[in-house]
Formats: sequence, C-alpha cells, structure tokens
Amino acid sequence: MRIGSLLVDGVRRYGVVNGDRIDLLAESADVFEVLATKDPGGFSAGRQLPWNANASVAVPVPVASIRDFITFEQHTAGSLRSVTGSGEVPDAWYEAPAFYFTNPHAAIGSGMPVPMPPGCEVLDFELEVAVVIGKAGFNLSVAEAFDHVAGFTILNDWSARDLQSREMRVGLGPAKGKDSATTLGPLLVTPDELVDHERDGRYDLAMEVFVNDSRIGGDTLANMSWTFAELIAYASRGTWVHPGDVLGSGTCGGGCLAELWGWRGERQPPPLRIDDTVTMTVEGIGTIHNTVIAGPPLHTVPPARRLHQAE
Repeated sequence: MRIGSLLVDGVRRYGVVNGDRIDLLAESADVFEVLATKDPGGFSAGRQLPWNANASVAVPVPVASIRDFITFEQHTAGSLRSVTGSGEVPDAWYEAPAFYFTNPHAAIGSGMPVPMPPGCEVLDFELEVAVVIGKAGFNLSVAEAFDHVAGFTILNDWSARDLQSREMRVGLGPAKGKDSATTLGPLLVTPDELVDHERDGRYDLAMEVFVNDSRIGGDTLANMSWTFAELIAYASRGTWVHPGDVLGSGTCGGGCLAELWGWRGERQPPPLRIDDTVTMTVEGIGTIHNTVIAGPPLHTVPPARRLHQAE
C-alpha cells in the first residue's frame, strides 16, 4: 500500500495512491488504523483525485516525533573529517546506534519551499530513508520491533552547518542547525511493497541526490550498519514508540555536502543558495524535491550574562 496526502480545500487529506490517482480516506479515518487493517476500502471517502508527485504534496502521514540516527559508516567518517580533520570513527559509534530528536512541527512535504534558516550561510541537505511507527510499543526487542512498522518514506534532513557547528561545541546535540525543515515524502510505502529488495533485514534500494541538474552522490540503503528493527528496538529501550514516530536512517554515503567537503578538503560543491533545488530519489519509494528560498529575518539574542568566572 502507498499512502499520500494532499491539501484539499485547505484541509490535509490522506489517501491510498494508485498510479496517478489518490483514493481519499474519510476525514475521520486514522491512517495508522487503515494500515493496520490492510483494507482501506472500509475507510474510503468515495472520492478520487489526481496524484502528481512532481507537484507539491503534503507529508504522507501524521508525524508525532522525529528521531534521526547516524548509521552509515562512510558518511560518519567523511562528516567527522570535515569537522575535525580526521576520518577515524570513534569506538562509541559502533557500540550503539546514536540519534538526536528534531522538530516534528518543521516536517514539510515534497515540492514545498525551504526558507534559508535565519543566520545560516552554509546550508546542506541529507539523503535518508525513514521508517514510520504504526503501532505503539514499549521496550521492544529486535525480534518484536518490525511488527510495529507502518512503512517507509524519504527524509531530507536540512542542515545549517555553520549554526550546527557552533551549537555542538557546547556538548549537546544539534538544535537550530537542524530544526528549520525536514522533508518527508512523497509517499509512505508499506513493507510488503519492498519485499523483493529485502536482504537479511536490510533493503537494497538505490539512493541518489541532485542539486539542480547535477548529481551529487548516492548509495544503497543496504549499507546501513544497523537494521530498522534494531533502530526501533534501541529507540524504544525503556520507553514508548507510538504511531507517527519517525526514525531516520541517517545520511547515506555521499548523501550530503559536508561529507564530500571532508573527503575533498574544500567546500566543493558549494553550500546551497537561494533558488537551488534539491532532488532525492530512492528506489521503490519515489522522488522528493524542494527549492531553497529567502528566509525570515534573524532576531538576535544577547550572549549570556556572566555571573561567575571559572578560576
């Protein structure tokens, strides 16, 4: 099953996509209940509309939270090299799948404009695939975890690298460097649609990213160092995952500019600029695209008031 979403008369509506048509679900329908029953007919609104993934479409499912992992070894090494000058991956990276939480309210659909984050001069993209939780679970084992999957979608983790670099010197995770936009789409694709690509819990799906007409890089999703079931089990350790929770795979090898800057020792290709269009394609899921536009003004916040100086 393939789930998509459109704004219809100003209201976000969900539906089942078949080719160039979307069969709308009833406004009251719970998308995750529909996916669980695997029988959308009983939830149909009886209305069909054109579907064009090349146009602007909404985020395919309701989003409750977003965790973004870092699971591709090549990307990790290259990104570290761009920051520290060394591509040596720390032992801690191999011990457990690291992630950070980002802003679910900043989730946008394919075709929507991406405003330049205030104060940003080094904007980047990150090509990922996300798994979406469809059924609540607590402290799941790896064996249990995949039963809680609703489906998969493409994720672009837009990253203000200059803001991110300053923030992370404090010792916490990224904040304003990451929370201005996260693209999800164009569809949510259920696991049965990808079964022919599954290899021992991983999915051999070709991934590519372009800026304007230039191919920047790509990889296969099979190069994840952990499976999605393992990511879900880790995310749910000692806590709950709920329908609408999004877990990003992390950026694939060659899937962002920062990694390439690390390998090449210079900012080539250059950071994104206004009017640049980023297009991402993942085999079996589809294509997303967004264009960078001018952002809102930067409202300054003063530095901290110093009450005590360390001796």
